[in-house]
Amino acid sequence: MRRPHPPIPWLNAGDPFPALEYAWGTHAPAPGLLAAGGALDVATLRQAYSRGIFPWFSVGQPVLWWSPDPRMVLHTEQFKLHRSLIKTLKRFAHTPGCEVSMDRAFGQVIRQCAGKLRADQNGTWIVPEMIAAYETLHRAGLAHSVETWMDGELVGGLYCVNLGAMVFGESMFAHRTDASKIALAALVAFCRTHGMDRIDCQQNTGHLAKLGAVEIPRAEFVAMVAQRADLPAPAWHFGPLYWQQLFLLAPT
Repeated sequence: MRRPHPPIPWLNAGDPFPALEYAWGTHAPAPGLLAAGGALDVATLRQAYSRGIFPWFSVGQPVLWWSPDPRMVLHTEQFKLHRSLIKTLKRFAHTPGCEVSMDRAFGQVIRQCAGKLRADQNGTWIVPEMIAAYETLHRAGLAHSVETWMDGELVGGLYCVNLGAMVFGESMFAHRTDASKIALAALVAFCRTHGMDRIDCQQNTGHLAKLGAVEIPRAEFVAMVAQRADLPAPAWHFGPLYWQQLFLLAPT
């Protein structure tokens, strides 16, 4: 007979997170759920990400904190560049009016990500409290956006969190075909340029798996974050020469 799942701890603002071993396991109603409550201030979010924890909740719910096991991670050297994507990137990189930027439109990017409907949800988990929290995190230099532009129009992008040499992907959007893939490819090129070899993808999806992301044990992930989070963080700027980090390793 399976034992009942333990109650989820309730956090008040400033409370420490429980040990990751307390997160609900694979057979629980919400695998990876660690705690509820607490605050979304910069110090709490920094502590959470440095320990392999992230917030994820919907309208009407308290703040929920997660640490799934296993964890989906993309090794930047194993990013799968299919021939069709290479053609798209090369065409984009050499087309006037097409460019990638970083941190030019963080507020627009996170709101566009929030506005997209997900097939498995009635709405979005990027609720107003999350938008406000991550905009504050952005002003603190810990959250960043990657934007895809065509003829002056923001057509795709993503936002992420950066601690030292570790990047934690959050969400993407696209209004044109492959616009979010272009932003992700630019992030990978940026990471390769600056010696950052891992991007946290949080949970397994078929889309991420096709691009080269794999699941690893949570303990391995947390150790990996600890090794990278206190290293110097790069300046978030995208240069056209960064594309060469992808093109040189692309299949012929």
